[in-house]
Amino acid sequence: MAADPTRQLENYLRHLSIERGRSHNTLLAYRRDLNRYLAWLGEQDIADLGNVSPEHIALFGRSLTESGLAAASVARILSAVRGWHRFLLEEGELERDSAREVLPPKLPSRLPKALRIDEVESLLAAVAGDDPQSLRDRALLELLYATGARVSEAVDLNVDDLIDGDILRLRGKGNKERIVPVGSYARAALDAYLVRARPIFSARGLATPALFLGARGSRVSRQNAWLIIRRAADRAEVTSEVSPHSLRHSFATHLMQGGADVRVVQELLGHSSVATTQIYTRVTADSLREMFVQAHPRAR
Repeated sequence: MAADPTRQLENYLRHLSIERGRSHNTLLAYRRDLNRYLAWLGEQDIADLGNVSPEHIALFGRSLTESGLAAASVARILSAVRGWHRFLLEEGELERDSAREVLPPKLPSRLPKALRIDEVESLLAAVAGDDPQSLRDRALLELLYATGARVSEAVDLNVDDLIDGDILRLRGKGNKERIVPVGSYARAALDAYLVRARPIFSARGLATPALFLGARGSRVSRQNAWLIIRRAADRAEVTSEVSPHSLRHSFATHLMQGGADVRVVQELLGHSSVATTQIYTRVTADSLREMFVQAHPRAR
């Protein structure tokens, strides 16, 4: 009797949630990508994953590319497929791993986009003000730039995650905790928000331990945090591309330019491998090369 792929998918998602600690949003992405894979298999009249061959998965990858998906999206979906097949093999539900040999498309090497220091200053100045919303937005942006936190990590913060005034506890991927220092500017902005703005927001909703609150007293969402960053960039007339990761990339790049050790930056960013952090050494080298070419009379 053929195994039910729907049941197998639910088991895999449960494994990712409970044993691997994947976040809710990550699980939604896995579900979406793997349902797309199942729909394609259905079009090929394949109802049992045990009947999938490496050629089938290669054809699936080709169909994704031909549909117009970016290489990064194709790579992400194929990674989900490989992980699922590997899990089913380990669980004894498949006799072979047909996805193991299928390689994702090669991604172009992309350097993270960091803002210049003057652009960060303009961004922060754009949320200056004494009203509750401005105080909250300033505290959020100062914290993102001061700590290198991901936007998702920042909105997941609770008030109790501020320790001893100048230390912050962040929860990264896989619910892994790390401790990062908070600079004086971010600390001052947080103090102003906690004393003069958060109580106002809190009174509008149910009691919540969340650090950053919205107008109705509930936790600020990732989407709202992104809108706060986008509005500040528009008001500051920052012409560089601004993404949810811009302040995180700027934090790391400016630290490296200031002479910080790559291992320290790795710890602050919460990277499991220093190889991930070393991309910022390339950014710094490129900046030095650009300044050299512009400044030295015999560089060109």
